[in-house]
Amino acid sequence: MKKKFLFFLPILILTLSIRVMAHCPLCTIGAGAVAVGAIWLGISKIIVALFIGAFAMSMGMWFSKIPKKRYIPFQKAIIIIVVFLSTIIPLMPIFSAIGPLYLPFIGSYGTTYAVNYSLASTLLGGLITFTSPGLNKKIKQKTNKRLPFQGLIVTFTLLLVSALIIQVILWK
Repeated sequence: MKKKFLFFLPILILTLSIRVMAHCPLCTIGAGAVAVGAIWLGISKIIVALFIGAFAMSMGMWFSKIPKKRYIPFQKAIIIIVVFLSTIIPLMPIFSAIGPLYLPFIGSYGTTYAVNYSLASTLLGGLITFTSPGLNKKIKQKTNKRLPFQGLIVTFTLLLVSALIIQVILWK
């Protein structure tokens, strides 16, 4: 019963706060729900981190539109970064997945670095969510038509394709 409550709590909170003019409330709720559902189902931490990054970026973009007046320069960017980091940093100990990154072209025998795969995946998820509205706008300009929920479809298609690519890489 407790797991079900924890699964639906973020969805409930986001649904109750949906009256705010959002970047995309469906994207925000969807990314959060997918991340929580993935943890519940036991999906890889790296994949979950991808969706948490998408959720954090979506929340940052959503909250940046709340202030109607500009108080400081780069206000929207600062709000996005603060919300993104305040979502990601507390979760990093939970999603820590550190592994090797071998770069054969550095040095005579190559060099291996320890990389936090979860952090890289989180940043990728945030980047996908940040760039998908622009990609959606380009698609609308090229096709001169708009599908229902096209922005949501573009964002989640990019996230799911990225998750599948990461999962295939992890299976090696």
